[in-house]
Amino acid sequence: MNINKYIDHTALKADTTASQIEKLCAEAREYEFFSVCVNSYFVKKAVSLLNGSSVKVCTVVGFPLGASTMETKRFEAMKAVTEGASEIDMVINISAIKSQDWQYVLDDMSSLARVTHQQGALLKVILETCLLTEDEKRKACELAVKAGVDFVKTSTGFSTGGATIEDVKLMRSIVGNLGVKASGGIRDAETARHMIEAGATRLGTSASVEIIKNIKSTASY
Repeated sequence: MNINKYIDHTALKADTTASQIEKLCAEAREYEFFSVCVNSYFVKKAVSLLNGSSVKVCTVVGFPLGASTMETKRFEAMKAVTEGASEIDMVINISAIKSQDWQYVLDDMSSLARVTHQQGALLKVILETCLLTEDEKRKACELAVKAGVDFVKTSTGFSTGGATIEDVKLMRSIVGNLGVKASGGIRDAETARHMIEAGATRLGTSASVEIIKNIKSTASY
């Protein structure tokens, strides 16, 4: 199992510096991670640093609260793709979910799926599962399928909890062949493997290098 190819090597903290992005991209090249995931401010820089490599650039939209208007999210996504991002991780409108405004939730995802796909990019929708009930998780996944997104994702990593095995299994059971990204709290090789076994097809983590070094040390990489 080449876990490195599952990984979105991530740096999304508010105080992330340009030098940290340079290090992130150098590590992504060295370990051949699937992508780097950065805030939109750093998209251009990451694209330049990764030019000529197979590593993709992913960015976040409506992050981390999901409460931006759908028009704002569309602008963010279109700008990021224009600057070279090939994947967009959008936070679902959690407030709309809690208000039971399911039509807005669907429209929010559908409108972003259209603009990202028109520009040749993929869309992942972050559910922030730690804030949702079981029924809300199920409904959000069902609507994500209907909206035509490419992935559902567990968490931002900035709320009250991260990915769990149970949530990954639940999401996988609902979304069929769509991607499932586990993110938040994945800091070791054992957890990474468990997430993949539960149905994750992508992992978001800032501990990517430590995970790969641990795998190498056990001679299973």
